[in-house]
Amino acid sequence: MKAVRIHKYHEMPKLDDVPEPEITGPWDVIVKIGAAGLCRTDLHIIEGQWDPIQNPTLPYILGHENAGWVHAVGSAVTNVEVGDTVIMHPLVTCGLCAECRRGNDSHCSNATFPGLNTEGGMAEYMLTNARAVVKLDPMLEPRDIAALADAGLTAYHAVRKTIPKLHPGTHVVVMGSGGLGHIGIQSLLALTPAQITVIDKSEAALELAKELGAHHTVLSTDDEAVIKQVHDITGGGAHVVLDFIAEMGMELLGPQLIRNQGDYYVIGYGGMVKIETLSIISREINVIGNLVGTYEDLVQLMTLTAEGKISLHTSVYDLEAYADAINDLDNGRLVGRGILVP
Repeated sequence: MKAVRIHKYHEMPKLDDVPEPEITGPWDVIVKIGAAGLCRTDLHIIEGQWDPIQNPTLPYILGHENAGWVHAVGSAVTNVEVGDTVIMHPLVTCGLCAECRRGNDSHCSNATFPGLNTEGGMAEYMLTNARAVVKLDPMLEPRDIAALADAGLTAYHAVRKTIPKLHPGTHVVVMGSGGLGHIGIQSLLALTPAQITVIDKSEAALELAKELGAHHTVLSTDDEAVIKQVHDITGGGAHVVLDFIAEMGMELLGPQLIRNQGDYYVIGYGGMVKIETLSIISREINVIGNLVGTYEDLVQLMTLTAEGKISLHTSVYDLEAYADAINDLDNGRLVGRGILVP
């Protein structure tokens, strides 16, 4: 089969011919890939940022946002059948460790992470397990929902955590209306009554935010102008800031946009948050990290998707055009999410 594999960090991946995966265990599931999402994390993988954490053996297949149709199953699999439309949770978990038992499978002690430390889904077929597959309404097309496996799940997971803080009359700021942010906006509209202000350097991304239902938008220019506009809109700062960028200086701006006792959620990454400890204490502010989401988060997200409350804005590329997609993402030419289709 054809597969996009990373051979060396800081170099463009290659399209290789590799053997198709095979069923070897009772819980194995092989999925015929219908679509694989392209994520900014893939850029960070190529840059080598994830190597100290995941330490994968190169070369391996990229792709951690995957959806398709069940192709083959192991002898113990009962939750899906051949032909079912499925989306895959980004982690393949054990189900037996303490975190899995609590339903906190994002922190499984024995998880593998396809696309980061084992073979991913930028290929024609992918091996996963029964715990990772979510059966979907067959009306959903993999190319329309694949990126919800990580981008959507991560955004939804963060928004779901903000619910206790975002009651009527509160303000939330969304930093970045791109691949994650535009899903975050829709999740906020579906789950909270808060007023939503979106910040982005792209006018096209802000137009998308308005179309989705954001109440206010702010073009990211210089920090002081952004701070003033946000404080004027929110009456002194947001109750919650969701930073879907968290690099290139946005992670320094974000904490300045929350009011006292506000929450700054870090969802994107690549930068370094710098806040004086005295400021954290005197203002009683919180910095909250977010790692993908649980299996239950993904089930809820797919329910909202089937109901038409969440949708992806995508740019679709043939698998063979993966390099064009990577370059478009890296150079800011993508609005929404890049999707590779075998």
